Amino acid sequence: MKKIVTIFKESYDELVHKVSWPTYAELTSSAVAVLYASLLIALVVFIMDFCFQNIMEFVYPH
Repeated sequence: MKKIVTIFKESYDELVHKVSWPTYAELTSSAVAVLYASLLIALVVFIMDFCFQNIMEFVYPH
C-alpha cells in the first residue's frame, strides 16, 4: 500500500512541478493548425472521391 501512495505522490509532484504546460496562446495556435490540417485533408479526400466517382461512372455507365 505504501508503494501505491508513493507512486501517487511522485506523479502529482511531476505533474505540478516538472511538466511544462502550454500557454493559452500556444494552445489556440496548435488548435488552429489542427483545424486547418483537418480541413485540408478532408478537401483532398473529397476531391479524390469525386474524381474516382466520375471515372467509375465513365467506365461503368448506368
